[in-house]
Amino acid sequence: MASELLSKSDLKIERGSPLPYGVFKHLDGYNFSLFSKHAKAVSLCLFKENPQEPPYEIPLDPKKNKTGTVWHVRLQDIGDYCHYGYRIDGPYDPLKGVIFDKRHIVLDPFAPLVASPHGWGEAPDNPYVHKGVIDPFEPFDWGDDAGPLIPKKDLIIYEMHVRGFTQDPSSKVQSPGTFAGIIEKIDYLKSLGVNAVELMPIHEFNERDNARTHPETNEPLFQYWGYSTVNFFAPMRRYSRGNALTEFKQLVKALHAHGIEVILDVVYNHTAEGSQSGPSISFKGIDNSVYYMLGPNGEYYNFTGCGNTFNCNHPVVRQFILASLRYWVTEMHVDGFRFDLASILVRSHDGIPLENPPLIEAISLDPILANTKLIAEAWDAAGLYQVGSFPGRGIWSEWNGRYRDDVRAFVKGTDGKIGAFATRLSGSEDLYQKTNPDLSINFITAHDGFSLADLVSYNEKHNLENGEENRDGDNNNQSWNCGEEGETEDPHILALRLRQMKNYHVALMVSQGIPMILMGDEYGHTKKGNNNTWALDSRINWFLWDEWEKKPDFFRFYKLMIHFRKMHPILTHTRFLKKTDIIWHGKEPSRADWSAKSRFLAFTLLDPTHHYDLYIAFNASHESVTFKLPEHPPEKPWKRIVNTSKNAPEDFLEEPLLIKTKSLTLPAYSSLILKS
Repeated sequence: MASELLSKSDLKIERGSPLPYGVFKHLDGYNFSLFSKHAKAVSLCLFKENPQEPPYEIPLDPKKNKTGTVWHVRLQDIGDYCHYGYRIDGPYDPLKGVIFDKRHIVLDPFAPLVASPHGWGEAPDNPYVHKGVIDPFEPFDWGDDAGPLIPKKDLIIYEMHVRGFTQDPSSKVQSPGTFAGIIEKIDYLKSLGVNAVELMPIHEFNERDNARTHPETNEPLFQYWGYSTVNFFAPMRRYSRGNALTEFKQLVKALHAHGIEVILDVVYNHTAEGSQSGPSISFKGIDNSVYYMLGPNGEYYNFTGCGNTFNCNHPVVRQFILASLRYWVTEMHVDGFRFDLASILVRSHDGIPLENPPLIEAISLDPILANTKLIAEAWDAAGLYQVGSFPGRGIWSEWNGRYRDDVRAFVKGTDGKIGAFATRLSGSEDLYQKTNPDLSINFITAHDGFSLADLVSYNEKHNLENGEENRDGDNNNQSWNCGEEGETEDPHILALRLRQMKNYHVALMVSQGIPMILMGDEYGHTKKGNNNTWALDSRINWFLWDEWEKKPDFFRFYKLMIHFRKMHPILTHTRFLKKTDIIWHGKEPSRADWSAKSRFLAFTLLDPTHHYDLYIAFNASHESVTFKLPEHPPEKPWKRIVNTSKNAPEDFLEEPLLIKTKSLTLPAYSSLILKS
């Protein structure tokens, strides 16, 4: 693409201001500002709507259009130019990590919207030209919108994928696969009982950066999940039908109006620019040695497993991340963030974990972010595992991977796990003893790993569709197929799988801490044993509304358990349980069996107001267990609410059943909830 240099007579060019970064609209024009410490020459490139037209370039005078290491210019009138980028030149010294290439036009990291294709999977006009939209903001009336400010202890988080939630034709929405599509399904989310959605990455990403093809169809695979960020300010353009900024705001406003918070899954640990051979989209072409962690020979440190690692604790990068987070709170009204591979954020420029990482401290104490939900995935791909020790100043919650593993292991009948199971149900005090249970994000399943249905249907992963010969994905799933691998018509196996799905959900809903559920688990969505579906844009990942309609009984049980949790405050303590809050039982009241072979655990949760108590029991054995109930005053007899060994509607009784005996028998692989 040929370019033309603008003379000063073409546009009125002024010195401009170094702050704010990015493009900023003034009454008298537009100010452009870009940091680049090592650049020797920078040109602002302006584009019209027609991508075939050459860019107009404005070379910036380093004597007049530069303050410190920030390049800037103000244009009083941009005419019909609507997109912009930068051509940057400087030294090329790979051993020092300086790799400027003036052949590329790179994207402003602060661009509010990326001028990328609008159609999912559509190829860009030119892979060497990356443009931002100069002025994408439309008038938007937030009205009296305010976040619900739900106390952390009361959160019930629904992890979901924007495209996958409504992309399938069975969703019957007007705008499938978009922010607008979710708005059409808010009544469904309300009926389910969730009060926070955790959106998988919605920052602009490149869904085409997967070079593999499907091993059977040879069709292209995608970066479907979105963990390949191109820009940390712009919403994903292909999640909209018009202006992505406006449509995302409409989604947030609509969710807030229904009492649902919005948490973004953010990926500040790496970018779409990949490894040394990856494309120069933005950060690499602006100042590679600042934005990325580099080794002694200019190579990328790869603590993410994705080819590069963002240099999060560099002062410039730290300010950039803070600016991005503040933007999403102030401009977009989001309520919180889940930080992917958050242990990257604690590493120094050379990858050493820091005891007091500046970025974490800055986020934790930032006044704009003060009331947001901060959630860490407290590990990375290089072995740094910080569950229970993430340096979040007692403010950050953590994805509790220990909870997932211990609960999975006990419920499927693993010996030696009864103590760990009890600890997880109680809020993981061993991990968070100096704080409180709401630092623990409890989950059985998440996007990464088996779905709930697959957890009880597969012993091994089946990831051939990903095009990596089944090498990808975790091999340690703590799963059990209940007697046969994959699909079956055996009624006994199907009944056992259904009980186990209910057991897992009961455990999650009665645990102290914050529960997170996975989109599709509420009807038993299967990914056919694939535990790493990042590359598949298909019904494997999409919410199948036609399948949901076929499974009303399980959905009923699932949502009733959510509402049960919300109705019983003793399941959501703000402190760890004391001896006056809980009594552990075995087959005999107050005599729990903590031995390695024990697979039966029961406990009574005591209501401090004396209005009610809950008796909860789990039998993770292959045999029935007969046990005695704790004595209770005649005026407060035990009544059964849940028994997962029963078929619907007996599995969850909306009118509790009076228990007239002092002993009960709980069948194999079942759970029970009684209320006094």
